[in-house]
Amino acid sequence: MSTETTWQEQITPGRFAGKTIIVTGAGSGIGQATALRIAKEGGKVIAADISAERLDALINEHPTLDLLPVAGDITSEEVVAKVIAATQGTVHGLANVAGIMDKFEPIHEIQDSTWERVFNVNVTSILRLSRAVVPLMLAAGTGSVVNIASEAGIRGSAAGVAYTASKHAVVGITKNSAVMYAKAGLRFNAVAPGATITNIEAPMDSVHAQQVLGPIMGTIIPAPVAAHELAASITFLLSDDGTNLNGVILPSDGGWSAI
Repeated sequence: MSTETTWQEQITPGRFAGKTIIVTGAGSGIGQATALRIAKEGGKVIAADISAERLDALINEHPTLDLLPVAGDITSEEVVAKVIAATQGTVHGLANVAGIMDKFEPIHEIQDSTWERVFNVNVTSILRLSRAVVPLMLAAGTGSVVNIASEAGIRGSAAGVAYTASKHAVVGITKNSAVMYAKAGLRFNAVAPGATITNIEAPMDSVHAQQVLGPIMGTIIPAPVAAHELAASITFLLSDDGTNLNGVILPSDGGWSAI
């Protein structure tokens, strides 16, 4: 099983040279690790995040990398337009990383506000940004999109009903788009992370979930890994190394999905 102490990121110089890649959720966690990996490998990154402060810190800490920040709520059409404008009409890749968790509420406990917020961030943002990016890729005849699903996108025992349903929707978007655009030269894949060290809060507030999922999750989930290990999976699918992969849902979970 991969751990931060036994695996070191190996940069491949020039892998994204000459390419413009959009990464959402780039201010922290998996999104930040992905943005940095692409930029270190020669790519121009349109780094989108809801937090201007986190983006400013990222830019200040890495002044030599080609990182162009766009701050704002990526569920907003206005912010999507700003992201597209920042690309100057050229997009080679899109990593839809931004997402939020629920509090493990089952269907009899979930509130409309939680359901709507989780779907807005986890699903609608992917719809809106991808809808804006795909025409640019179609015009170029090439493009790679990687969506972030989750273990909750391939099983029912990893989260609450809102998050689980939203990540199943991400899987559906990915597979449908892979079919729709394959002959046009576009690839759509998804990474399904397991436990990862990020700043996303995922409290199991539901007593019902504690009773049902607690015993399951406490015995089968591999130890959390660092965000840059997920970035390795995401950038592989984004890059030309993923040339023959389309419609793939790649569990990057230390073997959790095999249990």
